[in-house]
Amino acid sequence: MKHLLLFLLNLLIFNFFSCTPPAPSAEIIEESGPTMDFEAYNPTSTLVVPEHRVTTAKFPFIDVHSHQYQMPNQELSEVVASMDSLNMGVMVNLSGRGFRRVGDQFDVNGHDYLVKSVKKVTESFPNRFVVFTNVSFIGIGNEGWQEEAVSQLAADVQAGAKGLKIYKSLGFNVKDTDGNRVAVDDERLDPIWAKCGELGIPVLIHSADPKSFWDPMDADNERWLELKTHPRRKRGDDNPVPWQQIIDEQHHVFEKHPNTIFINAHMGWYGNNLGKLGQLMDKYPNMYAGIGAVIAELGRQPRNARKFFEKYQDRVLFGKDAWHPEEYPTYFRVLETDDEYFPYYKKYHAFWHMYGLDLSDEVLKKLYYKNALDIIPDIDKSLFPG
Repeated sequence: MKHLLLFLLNLLIFNFFSCTPPAPSAEIIEESGPTMDFEAYNPTSTLVVPEHRVTTAKFPFIDVHSHQYQMPNQELSEVVASMDSLNMGVMVNLSGRGFRRVGDQFDVNGHDYLVKSVKKVTESFPNRFVVFTNVSFIGIGNEGWQEEAVSQLAADVQAGAKGLKIYKSLGFNVKDTDGNRVAVDDERLDPIWAKCGELGIPVLIHSADPKSFWDPMDADNERWLELKTHPRRKRGDDNPVPWQQIIDEQHHVFEKHPNTIFINAHMGWYGNNLGKLGQLMDKYPNMYAGIGAVIAELGRQPRNARKFFEKYQDRVLFGKDAWHPEEYPTYFRVLETDDEYFPYYKKYHAFWHMYGLDLSDEVLKKLYYKNALDIIPDIDKSLFPG
């Protein structure tokens, strides 16, 4: 009995000293230090790695995706000076007709505006700019609209336009005379795409926006910060239709018009899924991919992106979109160097860092100018090396 009591006493003492007190509940844990909103958190990296800041492109390049909305009245010498500092040989102004509002619809100006744009280039810097025209979709559904649109397109090309730019308003808020949304692949537009193939000019087409704009705005949405700072970009599931529907409509146009070359702006919003984009490149040999405004997607997957550019090196085109000369060096650094972990210039686009693809000279030349020379007519080839 004595031994049993001693055993129980030792067991009681062991359990008492081996038990740890329970952790305080989350409600009573006091925060240490100041709090900060996610929008403000933007730490300076302490990582020390080799850096190769690139302010000028390695080769002269053609920017196939730029906008000068007031070209007829614009002084172009300052633009050319910035182009020279970047080693930009030719800028493609996609906004040859500018833009205007008709009621609640986005529209473009008439043929005379395009003529003035071309005249401005011809009289000032005839070999440094290429002008694309645009189609007015006002009046779709009226008798004779198709014939008039095709006639105007041909007249613009005759006046000097070298391609057609389609804004994202098609598929979003372009409506016919009955007030219905006009789909990207609306059959009433087929004569326009066919005419571009007949005239030998490319169509640079922007459809939809990043899919994340349609996704729930929650902790899983990696474009949350952009949607917080730019709330008008957020769309509901069916605003105006699901994202995939607009994308499928665009692809249907490529399929229906194999003799027309299409430049899919912003890599068709598949820069974050290059495997899928590669499938589309294989399916639609008349589709090219422009990299405008998606360099952040490429810079976070350098090995995968490099393989993509090597495989599809004959069908990728350099473009920037918004004309901010100070932002081009990030493009050069991603494409040309093997640098690691350097910042993008807009945190709300990408809160991650960039890595260089270190593309070969041959791939760079095709991306920078060779592919554009192949599909955009009448660019001065003497501005570029062989």
